[in-house]
Amino acid sequence: MSNYSMSNYAMSNYVMTIDAGTGSGRAVIFDLEGNEIAIGQQEWSHHSEENVPNSMNFDCQANWQLICGCIKSAMDKAGIKAEQLKAITASSMREGIVLYDSNGKELWAVANVDVRADQQVRELNQQFPGIEAEFYQQSGQTFALGALPRLLWVKQHRPEIYAKAEKVSMISDWVLARLSGEIASDPSNGGTSGVFSLQSRQWQPEMAEKVGINPNLFPATMEPGQVLGNLTSEAATDTGLKTATPVIMGAGDVQLGAAGLGVVELGQAAVLGGTFWQQVVNIDATTAPPKDMGIRVNPHVVPGQSQAEGITFFSGLTMRWFRDAFCAEEVALAKQTGVDAYRLLEDQASQVPVGSHGIMPIFSDAMKYGRWYHASPSFLNLSIDPSACNKASMFRSLQENACIVSAINLEAISQFSGYSSDSLVFAGGASKGILWPQILADVTGKQIRIPTVKEATALGGAMAAAVGIGHFSDIREAAKQWVSWERTVEPNPQLFTPYQEIKERWQQLYQRQLQLVDEGLTTSMWKAPGL
Repeated sequence: MSNYSMSNYAMSNYVMTIDAGTGSGRAVIFDLEGNEIAIGQQEWSHHSEENVPNSMNFDCQANWQLICGCIKSAMDKAGIKAEQLKAITASSMREGIVLYDSNGKELWAVANVDVRADQQVRELNQQFPGIEAEFYQQSGQTFALGALPRLLWVKQHRPEIYAKAEKVSMISDWVLARLSGEIASDPSNGGTSGVFSLQSRQWQPEMAEKVGINPNLFPATMEPGQVLGNLTSEAATDTGLKTATPVIMGAGDVQLGAAGLGVVELGQAAVLGGTFWQQVVNIDATTAPPKDMGIRVNPHVVPGQSQAEGITFFSGLTMRWFRDAFCAEEVALAKQTGVDAYRLLEDQASQVPVGSHGIMPIFSDAMKYGRWYHASPSFLNLSIDPSACNKASMFRSLQENACIVSAINLEAISQFSGYSSDSLVFAGGASKGILWPQILADVTGKQIRIPTVKEATALGGAMAAAVGIGHFSDIREAAKQWVSWERTVEPNPQLFTPYQEIKERWQQLYQRQLQLVDEGLTTSMWKAPGL
């Protein structure tokens, strides 16, 4: 946070990032030195569509009103005038899409994990054998959360909407369209549609045409940091901002977040420890995705770079479940003392030896993007010895497991791309503790760097906005100027080999647990559409 007084504010200029996340909308204001000044945030919900299983609609009208409220709240908290805001940009959850009519009005929209198009994924693979692998080699995406199956669903089940559709964009593009009246996409977010080229950083309409989707739906492509337009009079009325405010192309949340963590050079890597854990490594855009489709590859916000991405499902959510289900004592003590319940649990877990007395958590698998599903959630190898099998050891086992799956994903990325590094940036809620960063260092054998910034995606957006007004030449320069480090954690080399052995044993156990799902004896935690 900035230490400026209100008199300093009066003399300064600012930029704003709108972040349309899975669980909330946010408006975050930064000054031109990269200091976070104020944030306005409101939670939102994505409701299922009646009689449409696994659907998750995105309510453009209601959510625009929420975003406007966030903007006004942030401006009020900052105590600045609208003319001091020199640029505005947007980021969002990736994969979510919006369809527009010929007037640029929203017809239909879904959030990121909408998986209604299960049957359409199957149909594509049945009607066009090998097409998913063919498209993956160009786009780095499978059909699981891509746009093509969803657009086919609309064509089949909402033909009246499909007939009116003139353009499609991603959700951050929708925010910018609401602000500027212009519909365009950036590579990092548009790339998650799967109708995109990693090398050219452009839409590939022929992919859509090949499977019977209108190839004219796709908008212009712009790089993050380019000027899209100015705030419209309608948007100015809605938000309380000025019509002259430049609207700058933003990007997807993970890629902007990587920029906000300083991960902008080839070979640099990060682990983002939130509800999901993401392991991202910057690679050259000419690097071909792996033949086994095991890892996702996305365009980065830095031209000429892609990001190889592993995803660990629900690591943060699993930890929250464990806390809420089994740790009422620690939660109550946290309320009494003001010490976070996770810190109390980490203090206990730090006394547990490496390997957590052999406890093996079965939650998220390592990433297998081409055939993506998980075993039934469970703990294996429990004992009835309360001194060994207790809250502390189970808690530590979950921390170790998240780090082990991250290490497996990072190794898979290195194997196909050739990129590796001696250090990792670790960010998100998981990086706030003491024990979890140390375990990540010990499991991977890498130095862990923890950044000062807590709003990495919003800071990455502020970098793009600052580039748009000429404050920086590009996002790489902005990252080098604005990113600072809170601390580093060194690995204990004596623990690397024991963790390697635990990792190998866990992988064998997980495969056995997947067999139980395949045999119908247990229920998968999550399955990709089409499986």
